Formats: sequence, structure tokens, C-alpha cells
Amino acid sequence: MRINPKKSLGQNFLIDKNIVKKIIEALNLSSADNILEIGSGKGEITSLIASKVNKIYALELDARLKDTLEKELKGHDNARVIMQDILKLDLDKLLSPEEKIKVFGNIPYYISSPIIEYLISHRRHIEKALITVQKEFAKRVVASPGAKDYGSLSFFVQYYCLPEIVFHINKGCFYPVPKVDSSLLSLTFRAQPAFYVKDEELFFRLIRSAFNQRRKTLKNSLKGIANTEEIGSFVNKRPEDLSLEDFATLANRIA
Repeated sequence: MRINPKKSLGQNFLIDKNIVKKIIEALNLSSADNILEIGSGKGEITSLIASKVNKIYALELDARLKDTLEKELKGHDNARVIMQDILKLDLDKLLSPEEKIKVFGNIPYYISSPIIEYLISHRRHIEKALITVQKEFAKRVVASPGAKDYGSLSFFVQYYCLPEIVFHINKGCFYPVPKVDSSLLSLTFRAQPAFYVKDEELFFRLIRSAFNQRRKTLKNSLKGIANTEEIGSFVNKRPEDLSLEDFATLANRIA
């Protein structure tokens, strides 16, 4: 039975076998790995991964794909199909206390940020994540000071992870063809955040406030949060001029 992708679920099936091969190589799989796949679809990639790892949790939201997915994984006793939204999955309940996983998925563009937030909040269970996201989104995640894509998303992810664009994927590799190209984004989770911050809530509040008015100097964009003396040498700088360490220094000075 032909199953057409659902626009409401942001489904774009990866159909280029060469790209599938490159993604599996990038996962650097071993027989000891436990994998969580977000959006297993019809299970073609899932079955390839299942033959190489200890265990795979195949997560899929579209109930129409359940029978096809289970049929594709028949014979793979290490594969468990879970029909659920990733954002509602209780990872602590699913995994044993010490269990570590690698996460893989071709995720819908419209929930890229919530999924990354979810992964970060469950990072104690996650060694690494490789997710397919919109190319422009990936560039924002890995951006460095001075770049036009540099912003609060860059800070949030880089504080908890070491992000890297593994490679870009042409939009023609998907069905239906999306309007934009994609990237395979690698997130390696840090054992500890990049820098010590006394008050993380204040730290991210400073960053959001600064980038919400990114054309202004910190003297103006941080009014009501920090005074000129606290901002110190950063007073006439704009947010894109500051590194992650700079914002950590500023937050610790104010806290």
C-alpha cells in the first residue's frame, strides 16, 4: 500500500540511498550501541541500523506506518517500535538508569528547536545525536561570533553541546521535495556545560535580551537587567561580538 507523506507532520522521506549510506557511516555504529531513531517512517533505514547495533528504539508518530514499520523490522529482535511523539516520550522511563543512547532522525523542520531542547534536557542518557535539519537552521546552531547566523540558538546549543555540520543534503534527496536544502547536524553532548555559570536562568535571559535587540549595544539592550558598571568593557559592544565565555563572564559578574 502506498503511503503518501503527511504535510501536517512535516514528513519528507529520505529516498537517496547514497545519502542513507553516508548517514549510517557518520553514526559510526558498533554492536554495543543503543539507538533511538526519531521518525522511523517505513523502517528502511531502521532495519539497516538494527543489523549493526545492540538495540534500536524505532519512534514513529504516524499510525498509518505502524504495520509497514513492524513488517520491515520482523526478524530484528533488538528493535522495538514505539508509536509516540518524541516530545512526549518519557526517556527516563524507557531507559534503564545507566543506559546511554545515540539519537538519529530526519526530523520535521517546524519542531527542530523543541526537539533539540528535549535532547538537551535528557542529555544524561545521550552520547551523541545526528539529526537532519534545515540547512539554515544548522548554520545558526554552529555559528561563531561575528557571523550573521550567530544568535541565541547558537549560545544555547553550544553551551551544552559540541555541534558540527557533517554534510549538507540537497532537497532533491527527499520525497516530497522540500523548498530548502538540509544538513546532517551532529551534537556531541558535553559532560559539563562549556563554562561555569552561577545562574543559568540569568545567563540565558541576558543572551535573549541582547539578541532581541541585536543592533543595539549591550548598554542599551540590557537596560533593566545590568548597569553600565556590571557590563564593564562590553558596554559598547553588540551581542554578536561576544563569545560564549564572554556572556558567562558577564552573567557571573551580575549574579
